Amino acid sequence: MDKPDQPDPLEEAPLAYENPGFLNSPDARILRIMAEYQEPLSRFRRERIQDTVVFFGSARFRALDVAAANFELLANTGSREPAPEQPASLEEVEHGKTTGQRLRLAGAAIEMAAYYEDARILAYKLATWAKSLPGPRHRFVVTSGGGPGIMEAANRGAYEAGAKTIGLNIKLPFEQQPNPYITPSLNFDFHYFFMRKYWFAYLAKALVIFPGGFGTLDEMFELLTLAQTNKLAKKITTIIYGSAYWKSVINLDVLAEKGAIAHDDLKLFRFVDTPEEAFEILKDDLTRNHLESAYERTAHERAHRSVTDPSIPPEPAPTAQDILGPDIATTR
Repeated sequence: MDKPDQPDPLEEAPLAYENPGFLNSPDARILRIMAEYQEPLSRFRRERIQDTVVFFGSARFRALDVAAANFELLANTGSREPAPEQPASLEEVEHGKTTGQRLRLAGAAIEMAAYYEDARILAYKLATWAKSLPGPRHRFVVTSGGGPGIMEAANRGAYEAGAKTIGLNIKLPFEQQPNPYITPSLNFDFHYFFMRKYWFAYLAKALVIFPGGFGTLDEMFELLTLAQTNKLAKKITTIIYGSAYWKSVINLDVLAEKGAIAHDDLKLFRFVDTPEEAFEILKDDLTRNHLESAYERTAHERAHRSVTDPSIPPEPAPTAQDILGPDIATTR
């Protein structure tokens, strides 16, 4: 009987974790989800980030600069493409060369540019104060969704203060890019919205919610719901910036009047209208609720004892909770 031909040598099989066909398949979804948890965690540890203050707000209006003569409206949240209908230029407005929608968009662009500058100033103040705090880890790091608009303003203010600043971007179907003011080692891109939201919530000790659209509303109510239902094992300060804008968009008092929420739930947030007012609230709350909390005092005392008394056995390696502080409520 004739022997069959010798088969050609096989190519070396790829390792499972180097097999893009598998890693990008539905079967590997759990691995991708886990990676969007563990990889940011490892980076935050490496960069010594303990906690954050998160800025939310519109990504569609983009001020070209503080003294810009014109403004650009983006096609979608985080998109690099301009919208088909652009705001009228200031020159067109001054000379009466525009009417209708472009004129209304120009007014909105000017209003949003003012919010951009307020976010920039507030982030600068907060980052400057946070940099002065003692300790081995970075506290109350200014964080945004990583895109343009208010997000860029927040990262920009912290960058101008010489502080680390975080961008938690999201991969979208259209072309986009992170704003240039994010600290490169703290520039993240997520596929899963829920994992991005997790990182907004996990590290945040305060939220500052500037005028925005669907995304801003979604993120604001997500965090307010976690606070309302006691799913956060920490106190979180929520500032809603721009009372005129927000009170014309949503009437939260009606929710309490109709019994949809408790009247005490209205204490979960505060409206403010100036960077100075917002900064004082943030500084006071962050100091009282976190820098002077029982958790912080215990951590400082433990660290001090281990340094000054060699008879005390060394502490075990810190857990994520030890490093990042109380975060999500414990399971039962």
